[in-house]
Amino acid sequence: MEKFKLIGLEMKYFIPITIILIVAIILGKLPPGMLGAFPLMMIIGAVLDYIGNKTPLVKDYLGGGPIVIIFVSAALLYFNILPAKEVKIITDFMISQRFLDFYIAALIVGSILGMNRKLLIKAAVGYLPVILGGVLVSLLLTGVVGALLGYGFKKAIFYIAIPIMGGGMGAGAVPLSQIFGQALNKEPSELLSVMVPAVALGNALAIVSAGLLDRIGKKYKNLSGEGKLLKVQDDSMCQQKELSVPTYNELGIGLIIATTFFILGNILSKFIPIHSYALMIISVAIAKILGIINDYYEECCAKWFNFIMKNFTAALLVGIGVAYTNLGEVISSFTPIYLLLVATTVVGAIIGTAIVGHLAGFYVVEASITAGLCMANMGGTGDVAVMSACHRMELMPFSQISSRIGGAFMLLLTSLLINLL
Repeated sequence: MEKFKLIGLEMKYFIPITIILIVAIILGKLPPGMLGAFPLMMIIGAVLDYIGNKTPLVKDYLGGGPIVIIFVSAALLYFNILPAKEVKIITDFMISQRFLDFYIAALIVGSILGMNRKLLIKAAVGYLPVILGGVLVSLLLTGVVGALLGYGFKKAIFYIAIPIMGGGMGAGAVPLSQIFGQALNKEPSELLSVMVPAVALGNALAIVSAGLLDRIGKKYKNLSGEGKLLKVQDDSMCQQKELSVPTYNELGIGLIIATTFFILGNILSKFIPIHSYALMIISVAIAKILGIINDYYEECCAKWFNFIMKNFTAALLVGIGVAYTNLGEVISSFTPIYLLLVATTVVGAIIGTAIVGHLAGFYVVEASITAGLCMANMGGTGDVAVMSACHRMELMPFSQISSRIGGAFMLLLTSLLINLL
């Protein structure tokens, strides 16, 4: 049997590393900056990720590891378990040293450039309108219900509906909190404390809804393609190139291209009143569609994204829990109205994608699952859970469009809406 490992390390290495970190914390010798933050966040993240992915109900309905990492990390701060010096090291690394931006740049640039070009173009023409239908109905329905219940039209849309439909945690709620914080002159941590529970609950409801839609499709055969999305299927939309094992040089190329696109977004935001994240997304999408970047360099960016996602996602979530999540505000946000608005968001996504999908020649059940529920879940992990619940893993490429392109679209849409409203 393969030896038990965490972050690729056997226990005979993982445990001594953990002991050294604990001793450094006790003696006050954990170095500041990434030198201390990286190992501390990676070790905490690895342990909590394993626990979350093995805990019943949590792993099946609440997103597993990511949710546990965020909330337990926030609890370490809330209950003063993590010393103040280590809290400052993590917070400075996330905010002052901008590890969060570094991660988001790799994620956005790599995920878009790593997609099949035909898939991206076809998605823009045929699939994105279905996503848009789900987003519009979801936002409007949640806003109206929020207004009727006294929660507030704008507050329901921006604090609940948009985070849920935003593509998960790292690609959705976190960059959204940055966009909101800049526009509203509020701390991102304050905004995230409201958004994070919505994303978690929306993910759980999306998984349950996937199972229900599968049953509806079995009962009403005309509504389901039994795993086939389009009534006139184009197999080229499902073709995705396999990436080879990355070399050191390729990872370096991916790093410089991803960070340069981030800088380009900052430059453009000087002249265009839209958040730099949104401008970065537009720039990358244009470069991809027009074929400006050589296929080899696109693959380098995709490999860099995969490297960052594989090794640093758990660490990033620890940082989000410590630096951006106020557990007291999270607890106070759980009210019957809040839960109802989360449910309204997911139901609105199902209704909107069902209507537009039917008009666009999609099967209703499959359109609602891929373009609706895969927008409302927690990105990659949520996609797997949703597709497993409805037994439609063959539609994973479309769920990835929703999580990647749909999530990027939500950042762009939010950047525009927040300036208008």
